[in-house]
Amino acid sequence: MTAGPLAIGIDIGGTKIAGALVDVEGEVLATDRVVSPATEPAAIESAVAGLVASLATGVEVQAVGVGAAGYVDAARANVLFAPNIAWRDEPLGADLTAMTGLPVVIENDANAAAWGEFRFGAGRDVDDQLMVTVGTGVGGGIISGGRLLRGAFGAAGEIGHLCVVPDGVLCGCGNRGCLEQYGSGSALVRDARSTAGGGSRLAAGLRERAGGDPMAITGPMVTTAAREGDRFAIGLFEQLGHWLGHGIASLVEVLDPAVVVIGGGVSDAGSLLLDPLRSSFEQRLVGRGYRSVAEIRTAELGNRAGVIGAADLART
Repeated sequence: MTAGPLAIGIDIGGTKIAGALVDVEGEVLATDRVVSPATEPAAIESAVAGLVASLATGVEVQAVGVGAAGYVDAARANVLFAPNIAWRDEPLGADLTAMTGLPVVIENDANAAAWGEFRFGAGRDVDDQLMVTVGTGVGGGIISGGRLLRGAFGAAGEIGHLCVVPDGVLCGCGNRGCLEQYGSGSALVRDARSTAGGGSRLAAGLRERAGGDPMAITGPMVTTAAREGDRFAIGLFEQLGHWLGHGIASLVEVLDPAVVVIGGGVSDAGSLLLDPLRSSFEQRLVGRGYRSVAEIRTAELGNRAGVIGAADLART
């Protein structure tokens, strides 16, 4: 027996579009996915509409929530800008409503994941949560007083572009020194390849795993090497944790959450990442020893957080 009413959550990624039929308790009742049709907006809309039709077959659906990477307006209807898809002031909500015949809510994908963890995952016992997603980039979402913090224009929570190194590494956003350039999976791989490509003996193990080609080093390869005791790979995670802890400490000074939830693919490294992250965070937190310190937790919902959160947000 399902807990209704039902909603559909959609997560538009760079390589796939995932969908789920979700009840009010956050239980996933059915899933489906399709290959993302590159960067063509019209094709993406058609793919999403097809997923909705498939998941809605034989059941009554109240609404659809769509998580999309990019800046979403305050009305949760239009994608103002997306870095990897040619969306510029795209009326995604109206288009999908017309195509599906259902109310559609658009939300930033990291916000949707943060809401999913807050409602049904690692943050369900608190009212104030910061979520940090560590994958190819660094994303995030903020829950304050039980509400998703979206800001005046819908763009709050873009924590990956917090500046941690003035005039540092050039970011894809056009600025320099963003947290994303130091605390992401891309940064991990970039640093591994750079050191291995320079002939360092420290990276000999990773070079060997990559068949002698430094550019063939991948994030999972670094994680496996670190788990097997490779000191250089462990050091890469220590460096990653250092920068993430640095950025999170600054955010905690502003937001004062009860819990910081760490999600995203790189968080699968577990203590390899979380131990140095916690250490860096605690060292940089002002007033440590005299204040309550936010608990850092691992996300619980995995790659379903986005679809579960998007579906739940569609009801609100």
